Amino acid sequence: MPSLAGKTALVLGANRGIGRSVALEMARKGATVLAGTHDWPEDTDSLGQELHNLGPQHRVLTADLRAPAAVADFFTEIRRHCPALDFLVNNLERGGMPVVHGPYTEEQWDMEIATTLKAKWWVMDRAMPLLKNSDKGPAVVVISSIAGLTGRTGPAGLIFNDAYAAANRALASFTETWAREGAPTVRVNELMLGLIKTRHAEDTRGWGLLTEQQRRDLRHHVLLGRSGELSEVVRTVLFLLTEATYMTGSVLRLDGGYVLGGERVPPMPPGVL
Repeated sequence: MPSLAGKTALVLGANRGIGRSVALEMARKGATVLAGTHDWPEDTDSLGQELHNLGPQHRVLTADLRAPAAVADFFTEIRRHCPALDFLVNNLERGGMPVVHGPYTEEQWDMEIATTLKAKWWVMDRAMPLLKNSDKGPAVVVISSIAGLTGRTGPAGLIFNDAYAAANRALASFTETWAREGAPTVRVNELMLGLIKTRHAEDTRGWGLLTEQQRRDLRHHVLLGRSGELSEVVRTVLFLLTEATYMTGSVLRLDGGYVLGGERVPPMPPGVL
């Protein structure tokens, strides 16, 4: 993998799970990391300490990026520290699980759209000029979910909500638009995730509320028969950022075959001839 030394990365949703793992790995590999966080202050504090242990150049920036004014202030602060961004991991999302939240409220619906869809757009609008200032092969990974393909159906209907699914469906269009805007220098690709530990699988509140049969049904729908590991997501993000140099505007699905699951290929019948 190419060195990340001398490069600056903005990783959003960095408090926990995928965002945190990506931010810390990029810091270990030499990048200067700007870690965007919002809620869960105790996780933000521990993230800041871990990043500081890896070097004083890393920063944690906390903001509610659902509001355009807050996004503007957020990027004003970023510009104080760096004139360009080399990498962006746009990992903002909030998806309420039906098994946790039950029937929709207007507040829950609006939060899923505002965080998973609108906030990503506001961030890209401000980040693109900084990415274009980079001469080090700038790249973006937009994190999305297979909820955009499956909707609230099948075994995943207990963990993917309608507004969250609709927001993720729209991200493929955004990714293509951003790739056109960034061309020819800024690559933009989407990483569509399936059932990943800490995200729609083990180590989430919703997973613990499912019955054992419901969890078996979800695993059975995955061709590889298991949830994805954080380390697998991190490696794929880094591949898209640093090695997929002839890829832009694409969607890469990392779901263990969930979208293909539920159907099995039968043995070839003997026929009648």
